[in-house]
Amino acid sequence: MNRPSGKAGFAGVVGDPVVHSLSPRLMAHWISICELDAFYVPFAVRPDGFEIFVRGLARSQAAGLNVTLPHKETALVLADTVSPAAAAIGAANLLTFKAGAVHADNTDAAGFLAALEPANIPYRQSTALVLGAGGAARAVVHALLTSNISRLILTNRNRDRAEQLAADLAPGAEIVDWDERSDVLACSDLVVNATSLGLKGETDLVMDWSAVKTGAVAFDSVYTPLETGFLAEARGAGLVGIDGLDMLIGQARPSFQAFFGRPAPERPDVRPILVGAPGMTA
Repeated sequence: MNRPSGKAGFAGVVGDPVVHSLSPRLMAHWISICELDAFYVPFAVRPDGFEIFVRGLARSQAAGLNVTLPHKETALVLADTVSPAAAAIGAANLLTFKAGAVHADNTDAAGFLAALEPANIPYRQSTALVLGAGGAARAVVHALLTSNISRLILTNRNRDRAEQLAADLAPGAEIVDWDERSDVLACSDLVVNATSLGLKGETDLVMDWSAVKTGAVAFDSVYTPLETGFLAEARGAGLVGIDGLDMLIGQARPSFQAFFGRPAPERPDVRPILVGAPGMTA
């Protein structure tokens, strides 16, 4: 691996916490393959310091930032310009800098659909249950609506946030109370965990899978650990389980292009590099 010079371009990922993020490992792998004079680093920033951090970094030689929990909605608000995708979703996972200005974009929706491709879900005939109402959930809902999902059900620990998500993006969506989330599994073809539950340091997302629909798909946006309790129990109940790693890779490709001005390498496959990271399990 080449050592970056004093002229190196750089980017990073910002969150609170950010220690779980595999983005630095992923981006470093691609940077090395492309032999770029660049580097990519994680930044742990509390919500009360987020805006001043971003504004300061935008005045440096940084190319931009990937944004993770809990900053995605704030990232959109502070941006000087916003892409149509980020505006529609109401959250940003990608900030790019130019002459001190901040541009917000969202690549999470595209990453989510890329991760689901192998499942070949017939969206027009399907019902989706989305758990969560934050930035990740907003991207998932946007992706499902643009895929013409037949029926959308939303639930969140704070019902008001689920109702706000529906009002903003999906007025036709159904809302169920968090305590009743398992009651709609019998009619759900796709079940999406878009919360932080199951992330290292968080408790698992518990569901009663006893009445689950045959042939349903469970997707978890969490990827550390790779096999969450949510996914393990869903697979044990006979569902097709998809972890969040392919969503991470899918959303990172356009970020790499935006930061470093060239496409992310297609080969070699980066997934084995990420699965081999400390603390990860296949």
